[in-house]
Amino acid sequence: MTTIAFGETTVTRIEELHGPSFQAEVFFPDFNRTAVEPHFPWLVPDHYAPESGFMVTSVHSWLVRTRHHTMLIDACAGNWKNRPLSPRFHRLDRPCLANLAKAGAAPEDVDFVVCTHLHVDHVGWFSRLEGGRWVPTFPNARHVFSRAELQRVTPEPDGNGVLQDSTGGVYTDSVAPVVEAGLVELFDGEHAIGDHLTLSPAPGHTKGHVLATLRDGGREGVFIGDVLHSPVQGPFPEWNSAFCQLPDVARATRRRVLEHSCESGALLLPQHFAKPFVARVVRDGDAFGFRFGDG
Repeated sequence: MTTIAFGETTVTRIEELHGPSFQAEVFFPDFNRTAVEPHFPWLVPDHYAPESGFMVTSVHSWLVRTRHHTMLIDACAGNWKNRPLSPRFHRLDRPCLANLAKAGAAPEDVDFVVCTHLHVDHVGWFSRLEGGRWVPTFPNARHVFSRAELQRVTPEPDGNGVLQDSTGGVYTDSVAPVVEAGLVELFDGEHAIGDHLTLSPAPGHTKGHVLATLRDGGREGVFIGDVLHSPVQGPFPEWNSAFCQLPDVARATRRRVLEHSCESGALLLPQHFAKPFVARVVRDGDAFGFRFGDG
């Protein structure tokens, strides 16, 4: 397990999936293998598999423990969720809760579940199947996300007044259980959580996407959600994923976050970078590179 100290606060990676994910040209519509080849020495094999053409990525949560609180940043895809339109996440059976236990936390210990955005691979463990029903996995936790995200995914009535879940079931089986249980904490703009965490808008991938900044012990870490999906977006920051809903805004946010990380020396804590999972950002002309690991 990857565990990083920020003063008295610890951050531990909780794995769900790690390995080849999507064909590069599918994941990044602007992907150009010829342009990427000069970067093979540091991209291959950890982040790109040229023999298959697949990107190598991770899906994980970050467990954050401060002196007073236990927090989870994003909640992966979850087990036994019907996702026929997303085969990678369809009816998974992964040991996420066992991995959480190995990190020393039980679901009941979690005080806050902070969600950067309400996509399929970030909300799945909001709920788990129990007695044929989807119930909150973290029954004592406030589930914190932006008001704009909840508005984006909340079902709306069709012409016959029937509510339509436009998320492929993600709202119904993952978000609704915590909404109905009264476990949601919504915010607009910036929002402080616990001792050392601040949430702030980072739109583009979705309208209400946020990032979370951790500051403790003179160190800064930035949980970026899907502002970047892969290190290939360092040398090519203009490349959006196929899943970015506001392309121009996503590009502007990505550059802003990368520039801030360069200037501040913040450690980037992405949700989808493959091993070694974290990196510092360095400037490379008008683009960016990475110094991987917590060094």
